[in-house]
Amino acid sequence: MRVIRVETSSATVLLTEAPEPKVRDRQTGEIAKDANSGEALMTIGVVYIEDGESSLIKVTVPESGVTEGLTLGAPVSLVGLMARPWESVFNGQQRHGIAFRAAAVAPAAFPAAVGASA
Repeated sequence: MRVIRVETSSATVLLTEAPEPKVRDRQTGEIAKDANSGEALMTIGVVYIEDGESSLIKVTVPESGVTEGLTLGAPVSLVGLMARPWESVFNGQQRHGIAFRAAAVAPAAFPAAVGASA
């Protein structure tokens, strides 16, 4: 399926869940690895706010892309954020969604309020 680049410059993205290893197999506890590099993958939770609407999303990031200084509730930058639609059949039921992946996550600043003066 097609990978879609997500433009985040006009959005506010806040960290809601600290980075943790992405589990590939819940029964064995196996950690997911990048198919090309073999690097361990992490997941983070964020709230994505744009045009007065918000969404809670999980984002997969390679372990080397998790920057120091991340704070829960603080704004973050998602470098190279991509969305990939997916669908599958699990236990006879059709499931679908959007998987999000970024090259890196780093601390960011809150955007200046519209009409705010210095």
